[in-house]
Amino acid sequence: MSNVFKVCELPADAVEMGRFAEAWGIKGWIKVHAHSAAPDVLLAAAEWYLQRPEAPHDRGFEAFNGTVQVRPVAVKPHSDTLVAQLEGVGDRNAAEALKGARIYVSRSHFPACHDPDEFYWVDLLGLAVVNREGVVLGKVKDLMATGPTSVLVLAYEHEGKPAERLIPFVSAYVDAVDKSAGQITVDWQPDY
Repeated sequence: MSNVFKVCELPADAVEMGRFAEAWGIKGWIKVHAHSAAPDVLLAAAEWYLQRPEAPHDRGFEAFNGTVQVRPVAVKPHSDTLVAQLEGVGDRNAAEALKGARIYVSRSHFPACHDPDEFYWVDLLGLAVVNREGVVLGKVKDLMATGPTSVLVLAYEHEGKPAERLIPFVSAYVDAVDKSAGQITVDWQPDY
């Protein structure tokens, strides 16, 4: 199967967006478990990059080595997941051979955000978070979806030890996000 995919380097701006699950149907479709509840990027991207599953799940994986570039012929929502058909994958066995492969998309292929208060989570990772008084509260190391609200997970040091701080990512607490300055300003105190 590796001869149907274009071997390439993973782009420097690639973001892991999901992974392949089991085959869906008999015509080469495969289920996609997206890392995001809003998989717009996977639906819109004209090309995906695949890498082998992470160890120990890569044992027995023979579909390809290294990084390959694939073109989704069709991607659509199905139940609580997505299903995709890839160029060159025409039957169930070929689709099943991709189970566990990790899917990446180049950040340059993400659809543009149309609302100034809309952000891709990946763009917030690593930003410094300061409060209105200029106190540095930490750096964004992750975001959590907690139903209707996302929560910033900050990494910082407390008495020389690594610690985490959680701040709801809502307008009541977030004053501004300045990606060019690498900073988020919040109405939050260090002792909250």
